[in-house]
Amino acid sequence: MFTRLSQRMARVVLGGMPLLVSLVIGGCQSDGSARVVRVASTTSLYDTGLLDELVAAFSEERPEYSVQVVAVGTGQALSLGERRDADLVFVHAPEREEQFVASGHGQRRTTLMRNDFVIAGPETDPVRVSEAEDSADALRRIISAGARFASRGDDSGTHIRERFLWDEAGGRPQADWYLEVGQGMGATLMFAAERRAYALTDRATLMVLQANGLDLVELHSGGEHLENVYSLIPVADAEEAAGASAFEAWMLSDAAAAIIRTFGEERYGRPLFAVIGE
Repeated sequence: MFTRLSQRMARVVLGGMPLLVSLVIGGCQSDGSARVVRVASTTSLYDTGLLDELVAAFSEERPEYSVQVVAVGTGQALSLGERRDADLVFVHAPEREEQFVASGHGQRRTTLMRNDFVIAGPETDPVRVSEAEDSADALRRIISAGARFASRGDDSGTHIRERFLWDEAGGRPQADWYLEVGQGMGATLMFAAERRAYALTDRATLMVLQANGLDLVELHSGGEHLENVYSLIPVADAEEAAGASAFEAWMLSDAAAAIIRTFGEERYGRPLFAVIGE
């Protein structure tokens, strides 16, 4: 049922923990002369397939570079950058990103694209999240009923936003109905479907899994707290600084924007992401 996405997630999940072994895409020459650019990316960009397409297009234009993608949660991606184990990070937790740059780990932060977070759950919607006035109301309904909620629990951008939303709703839950999965978005959604649980997710990953048979539906969306913005940050003193700058420049080009604004439209009936400012 989940063949395409499960194969993709198998590259980054092992024993419930992110696997820091990546897929090298494009660019490599037979004599090994291509210069490797290490990109630490949030899992949603990888699981949806968008990053594969962007990297392939970059590699075709700049074959002197080979892009190595490590797909992990935003917190781990930033940690890789802090250790200089990545040359560029592609993440979605604005406050953490600003701290990363202010601490001297990143050269600059450029917002590139966006989609949104939604609260998903079983179609039966036993606590009527679909009738909530806002995200805080939706979570209070879950708290009041003690309904199962599947959390990524991995310090990813989604998990960081989820914790903020719980705080807005009155406090983070500490109960047996609150299930911390410790995996990426795709694996967490499949876990939620098995347990008939609610979950916070980016819309793109939800749409991809729904097309592959996931038995969860979008129940609540909208409002500034559910906006989801992705940013590029070249790492300060990166091992492959020139390659990181080249990849950043290409990602901000019209060619990359054309891919982003149409990605997913043919298969899912609407684009999965939007370019900032459009």
